[in-house]
Amino acid sequence: MANQLSVSSLTPAGAGRFAPSPTSDLHLGNLRTGLLSWLMARATGRTHLVRIEDLDAARVAAAEGVVARQLADLAAIGVEADGLVVRQSERLGLYEDALAHLPTYECFCTRAEIREASSAPHGDGYRPYPGTCRDLTEAQRAERRARRPPALRVRAGDVTETVRDVWAGEVSGVVDDFVVRRNDGAFAYNLAVVVDDVAQGVDQVVRGDDLLSSAPRQAWLTRRLGGRAPVYAHVPLVLGPDGRRLAKRDGAVTLADLTASGLTAGGVLALIGASLGLCAPGERVTAHTLLARFDPDAVPRSPWGWTPPAS
Repeated sequence: MANQLSVSSLTPAGAGRFAPSPTSDLHLGNLRTGLLSWLMARATGRTHLVRIEDLDAARVAAAEGVVARQLADLAAIGVEADGLVVRQSERLGLYEDALAHLPTYECFCTRAEIREASSAPHGDGYRPYPGTCRDLTEAQRAERRARRPPALRVRAGDVTETVRDVWAGEVSGVVDDFVVRRNDGAFAYNLAVVVDDVAQGVDQVVRGDDLLSSAPRQAWLTRRLGGRAPVYAHVPLVLGPDGRRLAKRDGAVTLADLTASGLTAGGVLALIGASLGLCAPGERVTAHTLLARFDPDAVPRSPWGWTPPAS
């Protein structure tokens, strides 16, 4: 059927997913989001999938062995995957097929040109595309193509899309003509994640709230490809001592770091559980213990401030 992707009959009727990028080991914030993704899926009767988002070949190549460590760390805190772990790098044909169902056009703009032509950026620093290349003639495209390889943008038309988030409430955003294939030939995140969610039957998306502003674009694209927008639940981030999003600069932030400092994997799980109000710090718990106590309505709505242990 035109403009539709089919969901495999082998895919569960409902699923949540955790989809890390294998560019570095998971830190405490990633592990917390992964646990919440698993808790939400299990608590709502869904299966839980793990997908490796490894489309950025240059960054992934520099992080050899990361996938295995990420999966081992998730398993260590009890985050289970139902079925095979899939990798986006093995699904390129699906993304190519999706592009054939979308109205796209070539774009030759640089980020600097978009920055100069756009109005104020969104809250996440994203600048809506002003449509510079939308109506170029074929002769104009050919002339620009000789100087710079084009990206592909989907022709969305600046429609407004509204999603309802479990924790953030109603969120609306203008869907501009966003990139679906970069000018280096790589498929864009917004395309790949939607195609995968539709194909895998994902109807619940739990992830960090730094991605909240992308939800309207992805919900619009989901419907454009014949799917139904998932239930979104964006998790407030874990912040480091300086008030910025937790990162490696903050010291002992990965499971390996924390266990080297004397914590067990169970101790790290208890830290995360305590941040969610599900256990006391240091309490002996398992992921299934936390699941028995889990209430989505009681998840904290503010970021969790984390201070790594002194070395």
